[in-house]
Amino acid sequence: MKLIKKSMVLAFSLFFIGVYCNSLPFLLKKSNVKFTLTPIITGTDNYEKYLPLLKNKKVGIVTNQTGILTDKTHLVDFLLVKKINIKTIFAPEHGFRGTADAGEAIVDGKDLKTGLPIISLYGDNKKPKIAQLATIDIMVFDLQDVGARFYTYISSLHYVMEACAENGIPLLILDRPNPNGNIIDGPLLEKEFTSFVGMHPIPILHGMTIGEYGKMINGQKWLKNGAQCKLTVVPCINYDRKMEYNILIKPSPNLPNDQSINLYASLCLFEGTTVSVGRGTETQFQIFGSPFLSKEKFDFSFTPKPNFGAKDPMHNGIVCFGEDLTSYKKLHQLELKWLIKAYQNTTEKTEFFNSFFTKLAGTRKLQTQIESGVSEGKIRQSWQKDLTAFKKMRSKYLIY
Repeated sequence: MKLIKKSMVLAFSLFFIGVYCNSLPFLLKKSNVKFTLTPIITGTDNYEKYLPLLKNKKVGIVTNQTGILTDKTHLVDFLLVKKINIKTIFAPEHGFRGTADAGEAIVDGKDLKTGLPIISLYGDNKKPKIAQLATIDIMVFDLQDVGARFYTYISSLHYVMEACAENGIPLLILDRPNPNGNIIDGPLLEKEFTSFVGMHPIPILHGMTIGEYGKMINGQKWLKNGAQCKLTVVPCINYDRKMEYNILIKPSPNLPNDQSINLYASLCLFEGTTVSVGRGTETQFQIFGSPFLSKEKFDFSFTPKPNFGAKDPMHNGIVCFGEDLTSYKKLHQLELKWLIKAYQNTTEKTEFFNSFFTKLAGTRKLQTQIESGVSEGKIRQSWQKDLTAFKKMRSKYLIY
């Protein structure tokens, strides 16, 4: 009798397992979420593709702390082990080790671990000079981008591409997934608002990997005088932009985790206002607040204080009232409601926006719309024609 019972239990178990397994593809399809049993291999890990291109060459590398393989070996260390002749490291905003504040001047120096010279590409020297390229046969670019127009790594990419084009140096981009990879949203940048936090006519969230973006810069002839560089993109393997992608290391001091990266594009617009985005706390770009917001309307508060990545934060030592978004659901668009709510409830409306806001937004229209009380829906509607045209243009450069 016991044997019969055990056999029946086994039969029913196998039946339900079979039903579940047969239903799994349908369930995953309905959920619109991509899963993979094979790991994503970044362009940096796809080294069989690029090591032959670097052999017997004098190499320059644009990278920082994000330029690592899956086992967290830094690209520079990996290439040196492989006997690649690295001549110079070029460092973007935040420096080679990624420890400098946003906007902090980065000075040239020497890497203590390898002894290699480091040249800053932030500050007065955003574009490599002829003398700095004199000993280089090929340039490698490996930075983890976050998919937002005002994140300056893509601006550094522009200037590196331009310098390479002008000096006949091939450029190799080691591609990495975009953690906001499938989101295309926000107003397009208008030419008069071009700056280092917005160099090209793209929306705030562009939905491309940095390799795809490099192809777009080249293809649209956005470099000076319409120049084009000799560009090779080493692609990721097993990657689809609909996949979730968790970063291996924070891309800059004030983007400490995946939540901050997802909220970054929406909250960064506050950097052009009197509202703090949590610099000087441990939850940067996951909270916002200001002493000019009423505690009756906002029940969350925090007090910014100097810390790693924010030596002198906005509203230093002053209580700020706002919202805590550390547990907020994942965004799939540029979110405007927090910006609109903060403006509507600030006690200092005339001081709320500053000149940096239009550079971040890439247009004066967004500030005007918010000040005029235009609804979020109508603001979004005003972007749609430009977004449709951008998506069509973007499609020519997609790899994944």
